[in-house]
Amino acid sequence: MSAGGTSVDRDPGLGGVHAALAGLTTRGRSFLAAGVAAALCSFVLGQADLLRVGLLLIALPLVCVAVVYRTRYRVAGSRRLDPGRVPAGSEARVQLRIDNVSRLPTGVLMLQDRVPYVLGPRPRFVLDRVETGGRREVSYRVRSDLRGRYPLGPLQLRLTDPFGMCELTRAFSGYDTLTVVPRAEPLPPVRLSGEAAGYGDGRHRSLALAGEDDVIPRGYRHGDDLRRVHWRSTARYGELMVRREEQPQRARCTVLLDTRRVAHPGAGPDSPFEWAVSGAASAAVHLLERGYSVRLLTDTGSSVPGHDGAGGHASAHDSADAAGLVLDTLSVVRHSDGAGFSRAHDVLRGGSEGLLVAFLGELDEEQALLVARMRQRSGVAVAFVLDGAAWARGGAWTRPRHLDERLRLLRDAGWAALPVAPGTPLPELWRQADQYRAQHGGVTAPGAADGGWA
Repeated sequence: MSAGGTSVDRDPGLGGVHAALAGLTTRGRSFLAAGVAAALCSFVLGQADLLRVGLLLIALPLVCVAVVYRTRYRVAGSRRLDPGRVPAGSEARVQLRIDNVSRLPTGVLMLQDRVPYVLGPRPRFVLDRVETGGRREVSYRVRSDLRGRYPLGPLQLRLTDPFGMCELTRAFSGYDTLTVVPRAEPLPPVRLSGEAAGYGDGRHRSLALAGEDDVIPRGYRHGDDLRRVHWRSTARYGELMVRREEQPQRARCTVLLDTRRVAHPGAGPDSPFEWAVSGAASAAVHLLERGYSVRLLTDTGSSVPGHDGAGGHASAHDSADAAGLVLDTLSVVRHSDGAGFSRAHDVLRGGSEGLLVAFLGELDEEQALLVARMRQRSGVAVAFVLDGAAWARGGAWTRPRHLDERLRLLRDAGWAALPVAPGTPLPELWRQADQYRAQHGGVTAPGAADGGWA
């Protein structure tokens, strides 16, 4: 929810006069042209009465321009979004408020807010006379089936005279942004192995100042409890050393999203790429709610919250903020021009990732082998592989041979790899992944700690 506004007053100087003359409506320009024509005809025909009519026709629009130009209304406007972040296909309510902060009542005001065309038609309102110190509130709704960040504003007021000869538009400087995020579907709570909160096989440990003792000492710091002094290490190093302590850390998960343009043909809300983005959002939100620390990674190697975050993973202690960070990133993610996963592989090679959930497009043999090697640094690895060509064709789906070969390569490396047919709901695939792991025993890659699955 946000608000912003500024005062509106007349434009001083010559530029304001030019703007006022440019604000003549078709009616005003017609009166002005008719008056000039009548004045010229009066000189040609020698008719004094026709000259008076011409001067009246010329004077009327010019007087209206002067009145509108010298209007000294001071109006404050504000906008409020409720909510400021909505899933694709949902509506947001925009409330506009106009306050008359001048000493004079206003005339009729025409209010207009600028919105992108994907959010619907431009809203326009006619406000009756606003008394001194009074306010008016109007609202409208916006909706988009396409995710993204859309600016709303600036808010515009159109001032006009009673005869409709002149219109001037005054714009506020503030604007707001509506974030349309991919729709996150609720997923069933399944568990293949481990615990999300750090109490099963997938538990990781990190250094901290509270918890169980660790035999690795560190130098004494001012304020450390003397009861933690490690005397054997103190004698060995010749300086005061204290015991480090550690505490359980929540299980980690990396959600890998394939954004390669060559892997996702087509565009629009029903395209395979949008399904993959929505799937990544659903998995990230679900795992955050289950207590995981989640990182979003793309084939380009970019990650959220990034390498400067807490281990590159969004903290699960405040799942709402972490989910908002991931959803905001997914709202603006676009196709990449890359052809492979080498950068993502380099990021994952840095350490054990626990759970790895991947949403992949079409794979050639080389990229399938590279993705298969990513399994070595994770405990449980699940891949949803889309057949983009089938999505583009539509109709009945027959799984092609090359897709079976790519799935076999991934499964041989320990992935729970599932094909995604057009129109298949993600919750059903989520259950199928659970069943696949149960049937195949959840084989773990050598040297990798087994991660949890929720």
